[in-house]
Amino acid sequence: MTESNLHPTAPHLLLIGASRGIGLAMAEEFLRRQWLVTATVRGTGQTALHDLSGLYPQKLTIEQLDITQTTQLNALHKRLKGRRFDVLFINAGTSNHNQDETIAEVSTEEFTHLMITNALSPMRATEALEDLVHADGLIGIMSSGQGSIGNNTKGGKEVYRGTKAALNQYMRSYAVREAQIHPSRSLLLLAPGWIRTELGGSDAAFSLEETIPDIVSTIEGRCSKSGLEYLDRFGGVIPW
Repeated sequence: MTESNLHPTAPHLLLIGASRGIGLAMAEEFLRRQWLVTATVRGTGQTALHDLSGLYPQKLTIEQLDITQTTQLNALHKRLKGRRFDVLFINAGTSNHNQDETIAEVSTEEFTHLMITNALSPMRATEALEDLVHADGLIGIMSSGQGSIGNNTKGGKEVYRGTKAALNQYMRSYAVREAQIHPSRSLLLLAPGWIRTELGGSDAAFSLEETIPDIVSTIEGRCSKSGLEYLDRFGGVIPW
């Protein structure tokens, strides 16, 4: 018997990138709110998400995926074919080792790595998995307030900013196409804020405990609304 059969009225989340940090905390919060969660990790090793599955054995399903590998995306789609999700949320991102370096200083290899991880791969995952989402469901991607061109008055973090701005632009183009096919679908670019994780660092302003409930509430609040929005964790609109 599948989890959907066990919990026929529970909404179902497909969460890409949940082995640690924000993704792991999101998975746990959605589970607390009685969602079914199918979440991915990279590699085959034991993660904190596997530990979490012991607490929610009938509600959490773990899949393996490296979002930068198209063959793995295709394999995941094949494994999930026939299932339908209320929300697809893609949590993927990385930063350059020296965030103070300018766009002229970053190596071509590191720039390429960041663009593939932060912009190209999330959009490829969106395109590869979109048909698993209900026509009136939600597709969301973790963006960043650093991707806002309108709010960039202080500069800094040039490489990371550029990759997130690129992601936002690609998602806007996708939204135009998507509106022709699924006009009722909700699309979301979410800026979680500066959170203390391995990526955010120990100097970040907020903890996971402070931010994750707001992030999940904002996602839930967008589920009944169509079109694309770029929002902070409280649901406030961020200028493009």
